[in-house]
Amino acid sequence: MADDHAKAGCERVFKRFDYNGDGKISLTELADALKALGSSSPEEVRQRMEEIDKDRDGFISLEELFDFQHANPDLMKEVVKQL
Repeated sequence: MADDHAKAGCERVFKRFDYNGDGKISLTELADALKALGSSSPEEVRQRMEEIDKDRDGFISLEELFDFQHANPDLMKEVVKQL
């Protein structure tokens, strides 16, 4: 049940950050999202992309974001609260 709640929050975050609705979050979309959350350093954006984009295709999929959420629940809770 808690996992379903976490996944629903992750899906909400993903949809909010996927500005163009193509089913993936680009580096630009991630930068815009982090800027809106108060973090806009280009280095921080690149670092987060490297952390989350496990297949290194240059995009964050919903599955990658969910895996990141699972590994970093406290961080993602703060993001979900801000939305």
